[in-house]
Amino acid sequence: MRVTVISGGTDGIGRGTLEARLRRGDEVVAIGSNPAKGRSVQALSDRAHFLRADLRSVAETRRVVDVIRHRWPTVDALVLCANRQSPRRVVTDEGLEQTFALYYLSRYLLSHGLRDQLDTAERPVVVNVAGVGVTRGAIHWDDLQLADGYGMVDAQLQAGRANDLLGVDFAARSGGRTRYVLYHPGFTRSGDLSTLPAPVRGVIRAASVFARPVGTSIRPIVRWIDDPPSDALTANDRGRPVPPSTRTLDPVAARRLGAVTEELLTRLDAG
Repeated sequence: MRVTVISGGTDGIGRGTLEARLRRGDEVVAIGSNPAKGRSVQALSDRAHFLRADLRSVAETRRVVDVIRHRWPTVDALVLCANRQSPRRVVTDEGLEQTFALYYLSRYLLSHGLRDQLDTAERPVVVNVAGVGVTRGAIHWDDLQLADGYGMVDAQLQAGRANDLLGVDFAARSGGRTRYVLYHPGFTRSGDLSTLPAPVRGVIRAASVFARPVGTSIRPIVRWIDDPPSDALTANDRGRPVPPSTRTLDPVAARRLGAVTEELLTRLDAG
């Protein structure tokens, strides 16, 4: 039986992928922070599992990685969906801006933390659902935590560009079987809007009439889990390949961000 792990697996694209993989007979592990939504996931099947964790926390993300390592020695697919928009700058207990921590760092830790479990599978794949193909935004190398000027869109774009580089660096360092897919599903009727101000929620809901249904956006994810690409890295923007030469996939910047991230994690470990 295949094992699929999904961060942000209780809502939107993550939940849709979970349900699709259950229909294919997988054992599916959803990581999320809402216990009520977790119970809803577990009620779907005895093959559906919920691990509660605040993925804004490096310590919590590492804890859930350890749980998965001990309980599921082989992981066939890792799908990374967890994200939450914040209209104001929020700093976690570890001193991290929460968008950077949740949208990027948790995905970094899950990707690398479960690498051994993935590489024991026959045809393993990581699917990182973010914004590849979008070239707006930048890595604020001198201010990754956006202390000197926070904006919700800027924070989302920075974390999206960081995920692009995560995929490039992961694939470049890969010595095993795991394939890495960067996937931009486009505007989808998906996700939890409860953290946004009422006017913003209203605008998004009004615009959602033009958005893709979850069922449409998850089809490539389900297909990649069934049949992972042959290349170490695949980048796909709404069904279109993203050329490796795209500036947001720069391997030099990817190596730099990987090194900066490891330095940041080392400083956190040191207290």
